[in-house]
Amino acid sequence: MSDDDQRFETRAIHAGQDPDAETGALMTPIYANSTYAQDAPGDHRGYEYSRTGNPTRTDLEANLASLEGGEYGRAFASGMGAINTVLNLLDAGDHVVAGNDVYGGTHRIFTQVYEDYDLEFDFVDTTDHDAVRAAMRESTELVWVETPTNPLMNVNDVDALADIAHEHGALCAVDNTFATPYLQRPLEYGADVVCHSLTKYLGGHSDLVAGALVTDDEALDERLAFYQNSVGATPSPFDCFLVLRGTKSLGVRMDRHCRNARELAEWLDGHDGVDEVYYPGLESHPDHDLAAEQMDDFGGMLSFELDATLEEASEFVTETEVFTLAESLGGVESLIEQPAAMTHAAIPREEREAAGLTDPLIRASVGIEHVDDLKADLRRAMAVVS
Repeated sequence: MSDDDQRFETRAIHAGQDPDAETGALMTPIYANSTYAQDAPGDHRGYEYSRTGNPTRTDLEANLASLEGGEYGRAFASGMGAINTVLNLLDAGDHVVAGNDVYGGTHRIFTQVYEDYDLEFDFVDTTDHDAVRAAMRESTELVWVETPTNPLMNVNDVDALADIAHEHGALCAVDNTFATPYLQRPLEYGADVVCHSLTKYLGGHSDLVAGALVTDDEALDERLAFYQNSVGATPSPFDCFLVLRGTKSLGVRMDRHCRNARELAEWLDGHDGVDEVYYPGLESHPDHDLAAEQMDDFGGMLSFELDATLEEASEFVTETEVFTLAESLGGVESLIEQPAAMTHAAIPREEREAAGLTDPLIRASVGIEHVDDLKADLRRAMAVVS
């Protein structure tokens, strides 16, 4: 049976990973090599230097490509390394349209790094397709999409945004970190390249940092491979091994993440101390119908706005015990944070507030603990603050 005939959970365990031909080792070995013997000058066995290629990384890249339904995968030392590689495709004077509530690190590299190299960026509400069209220019070469967005959990119509990008001759890149390929596969909706922070759900255990890009376009992959090798932001063989371990259990973990997050969102939605809950699985969410159509479930991330001041919200996130106050997301453990003071602090306050990212907004990465313990933890923290 070919990979194309297998379902996601089977491919997660087997795609790109055959038992070792020499020893029969079931798990992909960690090839801890920097260089490889050559039979003659330029005559090698597929590998010459591990920045260019490493067998452990090769298996991971094939696995990720299969999960996203793409042909080509490229792994990087971090999600930011992957984003940087997409930006390497652009030239001075090019223009990018991006969402106005993207991850703070994405906003930072756009505005504080690449604007210095004469790239131009417009941040708009990407759920408003008229606003996206109005932002497009002759020089627009990239439309950058997150869905669901970080941290306001807006759901973007990948099909529509890819069409707008392509009408203007631009690429459409989708950061699929929150949803994972288990819930959403943007290439199916016309995206040109999909980005992941492998640090999050695909690794799944908060013990590595890595990133990835997946595409169906051979010419685009060749350009990404050139920058991957030239810039050298590649992951270690050990981190590749850890991600491969993580993808094997992605399906069962995501089922539990989704179930816990949905129940927690419904509980928070009825709590007197909460002004707003942002979770696409709630029928009250403005993008619920789109999420139900585009995603296979609604994910393990949610945000909520407390009826509180900045200081009270800060106190709240320090009082939780089962939820750990920390940046990052997607591990088996539940994490909580205050975006305005942590992951999105690099975005100027006026821009944050204009996008709806308020001081008392709380972002939660809902883990796979028992949901009753998660509720009890939030209930106790709210009682302390109130």
